[in-house]
Amino acid sequence: SMEPDRLVVLPEDINLSVAAFTEIISVSYHAIQRFLHFSHERRNVIGVWGDGNLGYITALLLKTILPDTKIYVFGVNEYKLHDFSFADEIYLVSDIPEDLHLDHAFECVGGAASSKAINQIIDYINPEGTISIMGVSEDLAPINTRMVLEKGLRIFGSSRSGREDFLGLINLYRENPDLLNQLEKIVGAEIRVTGIQDIITAFEADIHKIMGKTIMIWEN
Repeated sequence: SMEPDRLVVLPEDINLSVAAFTEIISVSYHAIQRFLHFSHERRNVIGVWGDGNLGYITALLLKTILPDTKIYVFGVNEYKLHDFSFADEIYLVSDIPEDLHLDHAFECVGGAASSKAINQIIDYINPEGTISIMGVSEDLAPINTRMVLEKGLRIFGSSRSGREDFLGLINLYRENPDLLNQLEKIVGAEIRVTGIQDIITAFEADIHKIMGKTIMIWEN
């Protein structure tokens, strides 16, 4: 049922397990493109809150697209933070230096911790900075609007992408082979699916994993 103009051709030599989660990568790509349009051009330091898959993908794309910008990653799990080998600095959210300053930031936490993450960003971001909210939360997230006003901050949200984002991302893949190598690090379990039980096994494996994407390889 897919119209031909919706299809995007992948590079022939791409790792298909990485290609399988290109959609979520395109969401980060879309958010970054909007950020580049909205934000001022002082981009010496950008912070990424979140040590999960979305935080990893977003921080990696930022470092690839803005190689001269320092990327700081903030999380709650020291073990997972060590996977961010490309980042310029990593911090536990419970141990952030008081004199740290950011020009802009991306929130990739979501859930009940969204509010805390956004308010930490507001504390450490420089005036007139831009905050991208990407983490999904089912609950309302109270934020410090007084400091948003005092600092003149811009906040925007992104959770979708379109065909142009896929095209731009595929070009980024082609131009930066190391990007794909880094993305391979978050491929978790690869489960071959031949029946319903294999699908159940894949979903159970995904629920219990700490980090990484569970890939289902469909076979006849």
